[in-house]
Amino acid sequence: MKRDDWSGVSGEDRVSQSEARWEKLKHNRLRCGIDGEMEEANVEDILDDWFIESLKTYKDLHVYQLEHPTQVIEWTSGKTVCVAGYGSSKNEVLELRLPLKLFANENKGLCAERDFKVVHGGFADGPVRCLRHVPGTRCIVTSDGLSSNLQVWDLGGDDSDVIRRTGSVKGRTTASEGVSRIAARPSSRPHILHGALSGDIQLTELTSGKTLYKLETDSADPLSSLQFVGDSVFLAGCRNGNIYVADTRTSSAPQLSPPPASSGESEPWWTDASAGPDPSSCRVIRLSLSGEAAVSDLRNPGAIVSRARLDVQTHCRCSSTDDVGLSLAPALDCIAVSGLGRAVQIYDTSVWRPEPQDALPLFEHRGHEVSSRQSDEGSVPALVTSHVWHPDRPRTLLSAAADGSVHVWDWVDRSAADAPAPGAK
Repeated sequence: MKRDDWSGVSGEDRVSQSEARWEKLKHNRLRCGIDGEMEEANVEDILDDWFIESLKTYKDLHVYQLEHPTQVIEWTSGKTVCVAGYGSSKNEVLELRLPLKLFANENKGLCAERDFKVVHGGFADGPVRCLRHVPGTRCIVTSDGLSSNLQVWDLGGDDSDVIRRTGSVKGRTTASEGVSRIAARPSSRPHILHGALSGDIQLTELTSGKTLYKLETDSADPLSSLQFVGDSVFLAGCRNGNIYVADTRTSSAPQLSPPPASSGESEPWWTDASAGPDPSSCRVIRLSLSGEAAVSDLRNPGAIVSRARLDVQTHCRCSSTDDVGLSLAPALDCIAVSGLGRAVQIYDTSVWRPEPQDALPLFEHRGHEVSSRQSDEGSVPALVTSHVWHPDRPRTLLSAAADGSVHVWDWVDRSAADAPAPGAK
């Protein structure tokens, strides 16, 4: 495993690199001075321009290189994440600790911990297509996409650095209908919601394997997302744009909302929703392959509050719908979109209106495209395979790409930084 660092974009340590990154950059004829000055030595202009631009657009930027790419990034704490490979044979399952320099409030240049660190690791016999951490435990649950059954793992602790498989969870169907989506109950109870189709969703108690709830519906729509929006209420987003809202405490029929009216033909949709104790504060976002985005209220998901046409047409199409990511920011009126191109795009939803309008990204993370060009000249830039927002840091995200790169970055809102101060003329 190779560890890189493009971090420290503040003070005298603005473009310092770890030893591994330094050697790679020298190999590619780019010399970076530790005093913040960069000299170009016959390298593509796009790489040089991006590095200079990053000094203004990132507060922090750190890079890690996996041996094999991942489609999953899952928080296990505020400073650790789980990643896993999706190759056809044996794959690593790793818990990584983020660089401690990222969390240093002052004197970042004095912080020696600049790299990601593997704190626990293990191996899965097959691909890992979905991964969820169970809150309040050292347990994760995964789906390999080969069957509806799930795999249960112990992440280890202070006395062991090995991630071990400890059991399995049986799905409702015997054959695979795609990747089973997994949602962990936000309370301390070790319950997971899972299913690959709308008609297969069930709630299972991990300790006993007992089925506690089944979604009763005649449909069998492939799922694109599954998540709790409260301790008992969940939302299931379907690939065709339908969404189901249901309560695990009752056997009542779920609330069904069809996809927003779209100018395009039948196409895939992705869904995300915010969570909270008050349904009035929960938002739902849906995005189509053509870039049609719509925001609604959880209490009435069929009523569109605001919408926009996102600028995804200029990006290359994803090779797999499982690579597309859509997420609402926990603390901002923003969404992040990845997998439709080679960048992670961030959009400001606070300026959207009920009438359709074109929207440009507020920010684009192009680091994966740039690093893949730099590491393998002449190759096709890597597509982004996953991203997640940090649960507590408003503008910090992690992202991964098909070349095995993993980035953690804290972006700067240039529109706010460039805005005149109140009372200024």
